[in-house]
Amino acid sequence: MKRVGVIGGGQLASMMGDAAKKLGVELVVQTPSINDPAVSISVENIFAPVDDANATAELAHKCDVITFENEFVDIEALSKLAQGVCFRPQLEALTPLLDKYHQRCYLRDLGLPVPRFVALDLAFADDATFNQLGFPMVLKARRHGYDGQGTFIIKEIESLKQKLELHNINENQNIFLLEEYIPFERELAVIAARSVSGEVVIYPVVETQQEEQVCRRVIAPADISPKVAVEIEKIARTLLNSLQAVGIFGIELFLTADDKVLVNEVAPRTHNSGHFSIDACVTSQFEQHLRAVCGMELGNTAMICPSAVMVNLLGYEISQSDYITKRQQIEQIPQAHVHWYGKSQSRPGRKLGHVTVLLDGHNREQAMGSIARNIESIWYGN
Repeated sequence: MKRVGVIGGGQLASMMGDAAKKLGVELVVQTPSINDPAVSISVENIFAPVDDANATAELAHKCDVITFENEFVDIEALSKLAQGVCFRPQLEALTPLLDKYHQRCYLRDLGLPVPRFVALDLAFADDATFNQLGFPMVLKARRHGYDGQGTFIIKEIESLKQKLELHNINENQNIFLLEEYIPFERELAVIAARSVSGEVVIYPVVETQQEEQVCRRVIAPADISPKVAVEIEKIARTLLNSLQAVGIFGIELFLTADDKVLVNEVAPRTHNSGHFSIDACVTSQFEQHLRAVCGMELGNTAMICPSAVMVNLLGYEISQSDYITKRQQIEQIPQAHVHWYGKSQSRPGRKLGHVTVLLDGHNREQAMGSIARNIESIWYGN
């Protein structure tokens, strides 16, 4: 039986549990707290921060391969362990992606379409930068930003100065990057996996709908032209093959009104936009990731239904409730599959669970809108 070490014990690691059982794989999790979601699905736990390389060295002794639930790791410290330890994705594939400025540079140098951007230390060399990017522009944290955290829409120079003063930017100018604001028509995402042998499989492109910079809904598949779908698949293959990556990657994209595609961000792990695959695809993204990192044959990415809508169940208050009554109400919706992450505390914007509803092909857009509104009215109230 293969043992996979997972650095990180949140809901993404937790959702690998069912896939691991199906594949006959054991999971060992490195995570800080006994209350973290993945603790219950791990055959053994190492309680330590995800960037604790000494704990990862202990994890390596217990496992055949180590993978990552999130990107908050210390690559420099892990590189000292790399000899004799099998990381998948390998550290070399993660290195150009963890800092979003380095990620932008890597994508640009690959010839992939990205918004115009500058490192913040270069931005203040002269005022020409502001003329180049224009307002509004986006101020983005280079590390550790997720779910909209660390991303700010800047409408004029005074707002930028205030934000930088708030973060003491003069002490460390490598915290942020600046990029042009893209007036996108829609936000899209695609999940892709690459095997040890170099096979790449790609899931249907989805539309993601954000509110307050946090994903609220995912529509699968996205209503896009075949030309756009082919372009996005080409982007995914180019990126994963260039990195020689092994495992699942989530790629977020912008689609403009004239069908121009731009890469927004790349996550070297399972991704919220791929949760629909648990119930709506032959092979879930979590099973696919384990197949890839264990050297198994990759699975079929096809959907088992014409379409699906996934709605995130976000915290809207400070609470320790398990919201069982609301969850039971949502479960009554036909073809609804509720996934609860078992987190001990709720706070506004925190991802507590999600629900995926499988749909037939009739009145797709109307049905999706109606179902999403129904779920959200139950969850958030009126």
